[in-house]
Amino acid sequence: MILLSICIATLNRATFIGETLDSVISQITPEVEIVVVDGASTDNTREVVNEYASRCDNLRYIQLSEKGGLDQDYCKAVKFARGEYCWLFTDDDLLKPGAIAVVLAAARRQYSLIVVNAEVRTTDLTVCLEARRMHLDHDRVYPPSLPERHWLLADAGDYLSFIGGVVIKRTIWSQRELVKYYGTAFIHMGVVFQSPMPGDALILAHPWIVIRWGNAQWVARSFEIWMFQWPKLVWSFPDYPDWAKNQVIACEPWRSLPRLLVNRAKGHYSVREYHEFLKPRVSSPWPRMIFYAIAIAPIAFLNWLARFRMRWILHKTLCITFFDLQAWSDKSKQAASNVRS
Repeated sequence: MILLSICIATLNRATFIGETLDSVISQITPEVEIVVVDGASTDNTREVVNEYASRCDNLRYIQLSEKGGLDQDYCKAVKFARGEYCWLFTDDDLLKPGAIAVVLAAARRQYSLIVVNAEVRTTDLTVCLEARRMHLDHDRVYPPSLPERHWLLADAGDYLSFIGGVVIKRTIWSQRELVKYYGTAFIHMGVVFQSPMPGDALILAHPWIVIRWGNAQWVARSFEIWMFQWPKLVWSFPDYPDWAKNQVIACEPWRSLPRLLVNRAKGHYSVREYHEFLKPRVSSPWPRMIFYAIAIAPIAFLNWLARFRMRWILHKTLCITFFDLQAWSDKSKQAASNVRS
């Protein structure tokens, strides 16, 4: 009997998915299967995964004929799954040794939802940027009663922008509204928080996952996603109070000048984003002027200023924000070098 299905939706990740599968296959038992749904990759993902499938009887690979989108592909993976629980894992991150055993033990206690903590590393995995994405020092259980279910959103909501930490009963997923959340890029959040879990939820405080930061395929859309798409989703959940939602993200984070400045320093906010997203939402000339001024501010100077502040004032160079800032700086230097050569 399959207790746990590790469901991976992938697209053009031949470079990384092999390492992911290595970290999973080394731990699986007869109670565990791996389901990989490929959203019509155009690289050699098929060859890579099929090679692993030839060595692992508990790995099933389904290649779709056309690209359907991340949300739909995870739904397909759950549909193909046979386990009582589905772990919605990512195609480029890793499981630490012992992770599956811990989740299996938790699944036997019949939680409705299990949230698995992670550490965050650089893209090449050499530097730890965050030892625990959720800063908890012990496991926590959240009953579906009030106010505990509100604290589940407050404590785990920000972390759960990462789908790879979600382990959920397959029957719960199948009974929930799904189509409404297609295209959000966070269908798991919609499933978990559209209404309270029917039973207890568990957060595993120890980081059993290694997140490969800076490797997301949606970086070009990060401003739209984090300033509009993500907060719109979080604030759509009817059974949670504003204070819990605010713990995850502000209702309109794009109104925050510090956020806009940081986004500009990372290269995520420009005149294009101003005209597409901010200008239609603001009628007053003064805010429009400020938002436009940030959109045309010199990125190189803002980037240097932000990195200087983090390095010499806050002394926080081993963190996600500094890594993102440094990534833009390195990319800019590389582009300039290519032009010179």
